[in-house]
Amino acid sequence: MTKDKRLATIFIVAFINLVGFGIIIPLLPYYAETFGADEMDVGFLIASYAAAQFIGAPIWGRFSDRYGRRNALSISVAGAAIGYIIFGLANSLTVLFLSRILAGFMGGNISVAQAYIADITDSKDRAKGLGLIGAAFGLGFVTGPALGGLLSNWGYAAPAFGAAILDTLNLLAIYFWLPESLTPEQREYKKQHREPRFGLDDLIRALKRPLVGSLLNTQFVFSMAFATFTTVFALFAQHRLHLDAQQTGYVLAYVGVLIILVQAVLIGRLTARLSEGFLLFWSTVLMSFALLAWAFVGTVLTLLIVLIPLALAGGVFRTVVNSVLSKAVEKEEIGGTMGLSASLESFTRIIAPSFGGFIMGQLGSSAPGIMSAVLLAVFIPYAWKKFMVNPHPVLNSNLQEP
Repeated sequence: MTKDKRLATIFIVAFINLVGFGIIIPLLPYYAETFGADEMDVGFLIASYAAAQFIGAPIWGRFSDRYGRRNALSISVAGAAIGYIIFGLANSLTVLFLSRILAGFMGGNISVAQAYIADITDSKDRAKGLGLIGAAFGLGFVTGPALGGLLSNWGYAAPAFGAAILDTLNLLAIYFWLPESLTPEQREYKKQHREPRFGLDDLIRALKRPLVGSLLNTQFVFSMAFATFTTVFALFAQHRLHLDAQQTGYVLAYVGVLIILVQAVLIGRLTARLSEGFLLFWSTVLMSFALLAWAFVGTVLTLLIVLIPLALAGGVFRTVVNSVLSKAVEKEEIGGTMGLSASLESFTRIIAPSFGGFIMGQLGSSAPGIMSAVLLAVFIPYAWKKFMVNPHPVLNSNLQEP
């Protein structure tokens, strides 16, 4: 199978995976309320998925290094389907929590999809290839909630069963159309040189490596600011703009379209002309200004305008940082490093809902945007030093290769 066909297949796999995730998100609060959940319970329910994904991402990354990307994707997708079935059959809040924890753990397989792309692309085309994952995320973000709303006409359990069916189809796609990306030699090497299970020492070692540490530090701060926006956006839309759930869904679909445009159209062009270090720094700066502008939005029209640079900054940063990380480590470390990266993002999604909701309740609807913008602004000098003043050669490698 050619590289283009494999990229197309992994895009389909990632897209279906994320549609299943998107189907559940808009219905989660309403379904949880049928079991007597309050707002705090719903917050913990969202955090439980992120916490499980935080644990699962590095485990799936290491598993795929040792036993193959295809095997890791197959097992995790099958597990996600089981999680959705449990969600649909839930008869208590406890079972609902168990289903989201299982789905979150299996959802850590996004690191495997990223590692698969890193396996089959060279350093010049890697950012463009990883952009496909972002495009799949954006397209799934548009399609999933709409499909979930449609299926909810048959009850809150119907979308969960729909997600399980999609994951079953996804499993068949992996089995029939997705070949293993690791060569037999690479897999044999990993079996004979098994790395220890992910732990705090892995994170400490990664942070001590000059470029990897800089990337992970910046990613953590950026993701914390961006996750604060995503996790309190519905509350912001409700309290500041007085939108209902359907109108908020339309705005989120608009964000999904912007993500698709950034990942599928702009990433390849930007990385062909600009160094990845340049893109990392300026996407951080742009996100800081966009979050500050979001804090003071007063109409739907201004919100739609502000979301353009916000989606641009988020899409560029998330794709480029994973591209550079994959080039900053040895090939046999890619899966574990991608897992570490994904787990840091998941960790921010554990903290952000509580942080954003608390300061919004205490200081008003502008507070999350202001605090997130300040967090990034304080970090900008660090990013300038690491990515612009004295950049590591890897940060310019996308421009150096013919």
